Amino acid sequence: MRVALIASPFISVPPTRYGGTELFIANLAEGLARLDVKVDVYANGESRVKASLHSRYARQDWPLASETTGVTKEVDHMAWAVDEADTNCDIIHVSSALGVPFSRFSRRPFVCTLHHPAEAGSTDLYERYDAVTYTAISRHQASLHPRLCPRVIHHGLDLAQYHLEEEKQSYVVFLGRICPIKGPHNAISIAKRAGIPLKIAGEVQPIFRDYFEKEIRPHVDGRNVEFVGEADIAMKNELLGHASALLFPIEWDEPFGLIMIESMACGTPVIAFPGGAVGEVIDDGISGRVCRTVREAASILRSEIFQPKAVRHCAETRFSADGMARRYYHLYSELLGKVPQTFGVASEETAA
Repeated sequence: MRVALIASPFISVPPTRYGGTELFIANLAEGLARLDVKVDVYANGESRVKASLHSRYARQDWPLASETTGVTKEVDHMAWAVDEADTNCDIIHVSSALGVPFSRFSRRPFVCTLHHPAEAGSTDLYERYDAVTYTAISRHQASLHPRLCPRVIHHGLDLAQYHLEEEKQSYVVFLGRICPIKGPHNAISIAKRAGIPLKIAGEVQPIFRDYFEKEIRPHVDGRNVEFVGEADIAMKNELLGHASALLFPIEWDEPFGLIMIESMACGTPVIAFPGGAVGEVIDDGISGRVCRTVREAASILRSEIFQPKAVRHCAETRFSADGMARRYYHLYSELLGKVPQTFGVASEETAA
């Protein structure tokens, strides 16, 4: 079996900093390779994924200079990638709506993973291409696309990249895009109410610069609230591993929330607001808590104790890259009419 995984040309695979979809592609590619699947990744030339890499653009390009430039570049990259993959691969797997229309030019089974919130325009596009096999990254997201009948396959991590820390320090962390829907302003309120220092890490995209300057920067004093910029994998291990909790106080329906399972992989619980997939990712009371208000979140931080080994165990049993890869391998095998090998698929994977 030979599988083409097509990323966008903008962010390297795996990402050096921001890039949830690119992290998914890297984890899936390397997980499939461990199952002896031949994997071709189509991404920019700065990618370092452990697979056969194909590049039309030599360098990553993020943040985008303009939306128009981004669409033009991605369409060019996608057309080239699908044409190449159709010749060489058995399965073509894309991760963006822009990739779906190119399925009409391919003879191969086409898979599209739905990473983003449901929008009328995208949903209409997906439904026009009903020969494509769709996967959703959470049960909540699948429920938004009932006519697509997507298979739910949760994200997974290469857990060897994340280190369990049992000795926690007296601070909490927010890690993610600095924008209103991700709730860093709520994280500040929670930390202040709980009387616990907060470290904020993440990308400030140009479109949200005013939000950062008005809602976040005035609270940054380097002591009670610290902004440390974007985090690579080493910084994630440091920040998440030693934190007493990750704050995930979102204000939208989160399609999945990779940072939650990255935190769990470091043995650090997640204190989150509900929305989207949050309730199906967190094992409430074990790997974190789902709460509805700043007051409730602050109270949990002051009063509840979580066991780092139990938190890490949730990541190991539910969100490993190998488990994710096995589920995709079974899907690809079905599409090719092959009987898949058995790799000891766990109950969580079978249920999803």
